[in-house]
Amino acid sequence: MNSPASSANPATVRLTPKAEVRAIRHGFPWVYANELVTDRRTRALAPGTIAILEDSAGQPLGIVAVNPASKIICRMLDRDPAAIIDQSWFATRIARALAHRGRLYAAPFYRLIHAEADGLPGVIIDRFDDVAVIQPNAAWADTLLAPLVAALVEVTGVRTVIANGTGRARGLEGLEEVMDVPHGTAPDAPIPVPMNGATYLADVMGGQKTGLFFDQRENHAFAARLAEGGRVLDMFSHVGGFGLAALAGGAQSVLAVDGSQPALELAAQGAEQMGLSDRLTVRKGDAFAQLTALSEEGATFDLVICDPPAFAPSRQALDAGLRAYERVARLAAPLVAEGGYLVLCSCSHAADLAKFRNACSRGIGRGGRRGQIIHTGFAGPDHPLMPHLAESGYLKAVFYRL
Repeated sequence: MNSPASSANPATVRLTPKAEVRAIRHGFPWVYANELVTDRRTRALAPGTIAILEDSAGQPLGIVAVNPASKIICRMLDRDPAAIIDQSWFATRIARALAHRGRLYAAPFYRLIHAEADGLPGVIIDRFDDVAVIQPNAAWADTLLAPLVAALVEVTGVRTVIANGTGRARGLEGLEEVMDVPHGTAPDAPIPVPMNGATYLADVMGGQKTGLFFDQRENHAFAARLAEGGRVLDMFSHVGGFGLAALAGGAQSVLAVDGSQPALELAAQGAEQMGLSDRLTVRKGDAFAQLTALSEEGATFDLVICDPPAFAPSRQALDAGLRAYERVARLAAPLVAEGGYLVLCSCSHAADLAKFRNACSRGIGRGGRRGQIIHTGFAGPDHPLMPHLAESGYLKAVFYRL
């Protein structure tokens, strides 16, 4: 296979006559494989090749990254066909993203780059003070990782950059899983992260995704307002996302349940750093089994939060995923004390808000309860939504009072 073309000497790829050029011209960032003329030359391009995208008449539309191994064969990088994708180009986009986060947060703990919405398709960068974790989930980011890392260090001053190339997204791009430290030295312990008055511990080398989920920050804060003086159940707790926020909000007690013992240990360490270990109990186990067991024990809570992994990661999995969300709601609802609160979350972009909310409401009804929706939350402002790409608005949190 050919080596990726230099961004200073790009290849050229062309849309088919039937491709929806209007959507691309108006901001849609992807070209699907059936929209591109895939002749022998195009199929021979190495994943990550930088190219000029032309419409069927040969008019340039911009600079794209090409991956013949992916259903998303082109990702739009720059609408200027003369753009050079180099360290300076990366630095401009990172600086623009940093300026926004700097207005939002006093401390440097946030999602710095949210893929297409921040102009770097398929690239996630989370910042943990002087450590940054990159998820290069598209082939072009692998190919141009060196100038990306250099620009990131130049703009932010971080001392360590970790490239965490694991997860489902890379498989869809035909990429292997990798874990590397292209700049600096890997931390030898989890990183303390202050958020909403709580202290979280992010395992940036061995945890899920980048080590911590910043997207729920505002939803954690809203839940903490409901937790004061109450008994809280944090299901699918990971490193204690909602549970530690609830403790910071004055919860009387928190039970954190998760299938990962290492994640629960980090939750316990976070509570210890907060000086609230005596209010946190952890329980390892399958969430559905634990919900059933708690019901059989006659347990009730003033606030129950269920924040599961993506049950519907694709359209093909949507029906099964909605049934799973309904089941969670059905099992969780009876555990909520009269007048208490139930928070149900989804990070499945395939399940839109209406479908997810309907599944949750059905589950609550099947659980013998009735409720009112008091709030709907989404990802925080460091996870901007690209208006042309519904997939970037994946997170939903529906707050019920039962």
